[in-house]
Amino acid sequence: MPEHQLTSLSKSSTTSKTNSSVTLHEDETLVAALYRFTALPEYASLQSPLRSAMQQAGIRGSLLLAREGINGTISGRPVALRQFISDLQSMVVGTRTPLADLDVKWSICSAPPFRKAKVRLKREIVTMGVDDVDPTCVVGTYVDAHDWNAIVDDPDITLIDTRNDYEVAIGTFEGAVSPGTQSFREFPDFVDDELANHRSSAIAMFCTGGIRCEKSTAYLKQRGYHTVYHLRGGILKYLELIPQSQSRWRGECFVFDHRVSVGHGLTVGTHLLCHGCGWPIAYAMTEHPDYEAGVCCPRCIETITADQRHRRRTRQSQMEAKKAATDEFCANC
Repeated sequence: MPEHQLTSLSKSSTTSKTNSSVTLHEDETLVAALYRFTALPEYASLQSPLRSAMQQAGIRGSLLLAREGINGTISGRPVALRQFISDLQSMVVGTRTPLADLDVKWSICSAPPFRKAKVRLKREIVTMGVDDVDPTCVVGTYVDAHDWNAIVDDPDITLIDTRNDYEVAIGTFEGAVSPGTQSFREFPDFVDDELANHRSSAIAMFCTGGIRCEKSTAYLKQRGYHTVYHLRGGILKYLELIPQSQSRWRGECFVFDHRVSVGHGLTVGTHLLCHGCGWPIAYAMTEHPDYEAGVCCPRCIETITADQRHRRRTRQSQMEAKKAATDEFCANC
């Protein structure tokens, strides 16, 4: 594919068809969580031009490309990021603009959440491991955030959180069923084991940004489930639009960057990551005697070996020394 078809991604412009309802100051960082299921047979040829465009625009974060579409979370200065998203939506690949209907959730951060610009090639943009699932052909019925409370409140609808156990642990919707998965690859087994007798029942699903439940509803529909709903824009869109006083959400929502979690209004939450087990933990847990930064938390302390403890302590010391050196250098600039 000729590279000139991607040239708009590296141009500067004052126009953009992408609007964000997020209010922020220019010195804050804008974050965009995005995805789109669409046929991208030329996806490998997009890797280098997209990475170059991100670097030129000062955009950091990760984009995943596959034959089934694009997924990622990226951040940057507000004007630059909005323009980059607009250019993605306008990007011509062959004779198409496959990302014109890109799904984008916006939020803000006081500091850049990512250090590098990455564009990776994947077999799937969200890994389920089932070859015949195609969300571009059939998906469940979308339910907008403002109508989602009626779904949650309906006792005849089975509400399923399609996220993994460590995400569900810090927050979910009232009455939601957790599949107890450690990875999305396990979700088909949950369907086979727990939902086999529910093909005629109404099922509603949700996830962080919409991508996992979009693929989940496609999986169910292609296997004969009749009435399947999913939350348009995911939890993030719900938390952005629905006031806490009217919300059916309880807790915080795990996000895959240094913020760790967000609450209503997409404000930064009260969790951090244990780098021992990878689970989010409340800040209050750092006062627990079994917590050691970068090493373990009360949840995982009994599972790590002496060798793991030593290696993690060494890594943590190196990270702290590097941060101290960076802070000293910046102070002298």
